[in-house]
Amino acid sequence: MKVYGIKNCDTVKKARKFLEEAGLDYDFHDYKKDGVDAGKLAGFIEEFGWEVIVNRKGTTWRKLDDEVKDAVRDNASALALLQEQPSAIKRPIVEAKAKNFLGFDPVAWEAALEMAELK
Repeated sequence: MKVYGIKNCDTVKKARKFLEEAGLDYDFHDYKKDGVDAGKLAGFIEEFGWEVIVNRKGTTWRKLDDEVKDAVRDNASALALLQEQPSAIKRPIVEAKAKNFLGFDPVAWEAALEMAELK
């Protein structure tokens, strides 16, 4: 399992704690330290949709100029922005064997554990 996010993000911290308490091993990829792989990110955008991957509730998005925000209209423009502004990626993204997860929802993750999707 691989967890993508930013080390200091509160949501990522909660997700990592959940996984550790569940006894699940994972590798952590910190966008700030390890960078953003364009191919991997493009795959996540394709899977989840650019509208969901772009974190419009976060500080990074809110600080962007309106013209920059307005220019994000499709997969390609979202990918370009998120490579430049990795803090605007919704997080965490978890690659598990059975399926991938976006964001942290403890109820959904608990159900995924029971169904062995989160392993």
